[in-house]
Amino acid sequence: MSSSSTVRNRRDGSAILEVESTAASATMNTNQHDENDNDVTNTVAPTIIEPDQPDQPSSSSTTTATTTTTTTTTTTTAKTKTKFRPPPPEQESHILRRSLIIASFWLLVLCLGVPIWWKTTTIYRANLPLSQMMNWADGNACSPVFPIRVAVEAPGLNEQEAQGLISVTQHALDTMPDFPGHRLRLEVASPSPSGDVLPTPNSDNNNALILRLTPSDTAAPSPASSLHAHSPVLEITYPPISKPTPETKSSGLATYIAAQLREAFAEEQAIMSYFLATSTISSDQQPQGAQQRIDESLSKRMTRSMKYSGTYHLTFSLFTSDSAPSSWDIESAIDQYMKPVLDMLRPIHNFTIDTQVQLYAIPGVQSQVLTKEDLSSFINAAEWPLSPSIGGAPTINFIVFMGNQTIGLNPGEETSQSWLVPQWGSVYLLSPPAADHVPSESLKHPILAFASHLLSLLGTPQSGSLPMRLSTLTRVRSVDMLLRASSSLGSLARLSQALPSISIPPSVADGVAKSIRHLELACPKLGSTESLEHARIAETEAERAFFEKSMVGQLYFPDEHKVAVYLPLLGPVGVPLVMGLITEFKAWKARGHNVP
Repeated sequence: MSSSSTVRNRRDGSAILEVESTAASATMNTNQHDENDNDVTNTVAPTIIEPDQPDQPSSSSTTTATTTTTTTTTTTTAKTKTKFRPPPPEQESHILRRSLIIASFWLLVLCLGVPIWWKTTTIYRANLPLSQMMNWADGNACSPVFPIRVAVEAPGLNEQEAQGLISVTQHALDTMPDFPGHRLRLEVASPSPSGDVLPTPNSDNNNALILRLTPSDTAAPSPASSLHAHSPVLEITYPPISKPTPETKSSGLATYIAAQLREAFAEEQAIMSYFLATSTISSDQQPQGAQQRIDESLSKRMTRSMKYSGTYHLTFSLFTSDSAPSSWDIESAIDQYMKPVLDMLRPIHNFTIDTQVQLYAIPGVQSQVLTKEDLSSFINAAEWPLSPSIGGAPTINFIVFMGNQTIGLNPGEETSQSWLVPQWGSVYLLSPPAADHVPSESLKHPILAFASHLLSLLGTPQSGSLPMRLSTLTRVRSVDMLLRASSSLGSLARLSQALPSISIPPSVADGVAKSIRHLELACPKLGSTESLEHARIAETEAERAFFEKSMVGQLYFPDEHKVAVYLPLLGPVGVPLVMGLITEFKAWKARGHNVP
């Protein structure tokens, strides 16, 4: 607020004092609603103050004040009229056009966009028999129990006495606290024209052992037993006075026979217990006593053996530290010393063979005397041309190293020239010959050592004759393959249940169906060569189904990745659609309230 005063001279010569006051741009309210209309300006007209004269009336001051009031009122009235001016009404055609545009966008998204997205992003999952797969994994579909038939030859007993002895011995076997998975069944040996009932691995005879009872010529007080070295025959000689009668309910000879039979199959029972304990079968489904038969030595022996395969590739290599010898008669040595073993293994495994000679081969350890710690690094895998697996078959390497190195053992231990490498092969140290050629006679001991190591790598039991060991190998491998296939099916079923978003192609369903079909064929004849082949096919199909490439690639595909892909697309597209629909809905609702 400012004021000024001036003195003017009137026409009549008198002087007046003029005081002028203005109020410019005074803001009446700090919370302004309209930038152009919220300032109220009060203008005060100039007020003239005259000297107190008797001849001048005081109506001039009153007139000026009245003029000021009239100006302020006129400005406020004009402001009130322009503030509440309503918008023009929207035409019905515009409202319909806007509604149709919004509806067309939503119809395009729902009728075209969503079906295309669903079709292109849907994960194909083939139907799997999950309950059936879990039954096999838990041991409910097939119990790994099979009978072991033992043929009894008793030339010194008549038929009635032999049947009585077999009955009493069978009762003694059944009452023994034994592994229920092994059910020994005694039966009278069927006569043959040649008098030979020896079982072989590739024969149709299902007898695992021949029990031959012979009365002793001497007056021995107790029976004696011996297991043949080259045939599955258990020879028991008994004194004639211990011969049981048909009315006998128990016999010392029957108890002795039962104990010898149990001892003959003790290693096979231990191997079966190991396979059951390391499988996925629940403890409730496992036979009693399976957990108590596992020892540390058996676990090490099973760990060093190779995984079962229908075909193995054998590589025989000659490595020399010098330029001689440069040749060896390996083919003749294999035919003489190893081929008989390979022929006996032919019903269980197939073998392919190749040979090679490498001169100036430097071993990984060059000390003259090798310790046990040096054996693991002796093989120079970086420079020695060792054959990898050929054609998908596992390779077993047999190396003959010509050099002056020896193996230093502890005092009191026998000298050894070879050692076995678990799940790989074996090495034999051979002194260099005088000539440049190694004859087959010099390779006799290395090839025989390789044959023994081959049986160990294949998981063959160590006790009993070779035919009996191979018969045991057939039974335990058939159980091993059945358990492996069942475990793979259970793992696949649990994987499909844990990851609902993982794809299951038709090839996986076909592999599962083939595996279950071969398992059903292997279970009734478990322990035979035929069941081993079915179990091998079932295990191969189950492994192929579990390690399907299209499934393995999606095991580590998290859901957060999907959110990261879809969010940048759905945000810019979805927000305008949703907000437009909400705005139109509000406008329609407002128009409905305005209708009288």
